[in-house]
Amino acid sequence: MAMGKVLISGRHLTKVYGTGNRKKAAVDDVSFDFHEGEIISIVGESGSGKTTLAKMIMGLLKESGGAIEYDGKPRQMKRYRERKAYWKDIQAIFQDPFSSFNVFHRVEKLLVDCIKLQGLKLNKDEEYAKMKEACSFVNLKFEELYNKYPFELSGGQMQRLMIARIFMLHPKVLIADEPTSMVDACSRSTILDMLLKLRDENRMTIVFITHDVGLAYYVSDTICIMEHGRIVEAGRAEEVIHHAEHPYTKQLINDVPKIHSPWVLD
Repeated sequence: MAMGKVLISGRHLTKVYGTGNRKKAAVDDVSFDFHEGEIISIVGESGSGKTTLAKMIMGLLKESGGAIEYDGKPRQMKRYRERKAYWKDIQAIFQDPFSSFNVFHRVEKLLVDCIKLQGLKLNKDEEYAKMKEACSFVNLKFEELYNKYPFELSGGQMQRLMIARIFMLHPKVLIADEPTSMVDACSRSTILDMLLKLRDENRMTIVFITHDVGLAYYVSDTICIMEHGRIVEAGRAEEVIHHAEHPYTKQLINDVPKIHSPWVLD
């Protein structure tokens, strides 16, 4: 798919924790341009800064330095209505789907809240039809979920519900932070296919946060490699994987298990 205009960009982003001699930069002078309809993977090991960067893009963490632009304009997050407008366009799916749900609320409230966030005025039948359509998109039957609480569902069902939520909201940008790491292999493939389908149908920009360079190569147009808070290598997925230049990128690639590697026995 051809990429569109630059939708969201960062310039010299920094996030520093601590003070004085205990200062530590979780994100250190990071710049990027993400395009409409592009799939980007930010790859790195634990502690590389990738999740901190994702939270800054989401507006959940305030940057210590630098700036983010959205749709060609400086991002405004000071007022509630500005944050609400931004979060209407930029949504996230996190690693642990259970942490995204209020355990005291039934499943349908999550979906009804999506309708309210869009400002839609629907009657009960129209709400039901919209929720049923969203569940159908992720291969769930709304009738079987109705009146249930999150703890009554499996991790795979919960993660698919999060995608149903994205289907209803139609955001322009989706931050997917390790969205398949807590589900089985079958569910992992299904969830990835659903996300790619959303991108194809809605020209949604998807930013994957992952430690899995193999997954990044499979799904991405662009790969950014992060180490110690910095993007040390970035480019088209094929170029980064097949012509890696930075030693850390080469290490990540070499750590991927090879199917045809000979067994090494002690």
